[in-house]
Amino acid sequence: MLLEGKTAIVTGAGRGIGEAIAKRFAAEGAAVVLAARTEHEVRRVASEIEAAGGRAVAVAADVSEEAGCEKIVQVTREKFGAIHILVNNAGIYGPVLPVERISAQEWDEVMAVNLRSAFLLSRLMLPEMYERGEGTIINVTSAAAKAAFPLNSPYAASKAGMIGLTRTLAAEAARKGVRVNAISPGPVPSTKMSEQLRRGLGAIYKMSDEEMTQRMGQSTLQGRPQTPDEIASAALFLVSDQASAITAQTLNVDGGIAFY
Repeated sequence: MLLEGKTAIVTGAGRGIGEAIAKRFAAEGAAVVLAARTEHEVRRVASEIEAAGGRAVAVAADVSEEAGCEKIVQVTREKFGAIHILVNNAGIYGPVLPVERISAQEWDEVMAVNLRSAFLLSRLMLPEMYERGEGTIINVTSAAAKAAFPLNSPYAASKAGMIGLTRTLAAEAARKGVRVNAISPGPVPSTKMSEQLRRGLGAIYKMSDEEMTQRMGQSTLQGRPQTPDEIASAALFLVSDQASAITAQTLNVDGGIAFY
């Protein structure tokens, strides 16, 4: 198995992409800590991983706060010891509105959950990884960080910030044995975030949920959206030794939206 003997923290692991990544890592031998604000969701995923023969622990915590991130790290070390992999996946979409109608509070909330959390957890993880001379971090960004879409300024800005954070962390960590990469998904209709986006855009453009789903899928070269399992496959590759020479990269898993 690709991740035998490894311990991974996955944020936003109660559903969608985070759930798929956690389950894929567990199936490949990793002990997985699932973190999210909604306790019953991460407990469900942890139970399903354990029922399948894997090792998992659920932690209810707010990753936008220092105390929440410290709790996740403390529980992980108590349960599994060393931490080898961090996946910063937790995120919210925020308001589907033009810039002039977004409040400063709404902007700050999106930045805190999507970008600040990645900084806080990476800051906690890196000293241990440096001391061991080994570790991997994955930041989940979005095609919104690279393409020009309206009505998503805080989300797009936060995800673009994650790409910048990824490159800086990779530059600082590369010669200390730590690799840092990002994954940039396109539309993943089964996630709660995509559901919220479709509702918001549908209300503005007077389109049904089905019409919005079809329209989002048609925005890719493949003419279809992506699945959480497709994102999880990319994450598994990037944290495994098969990607040992890859760092500071943003891997587009978007069906053909962005080309850099």
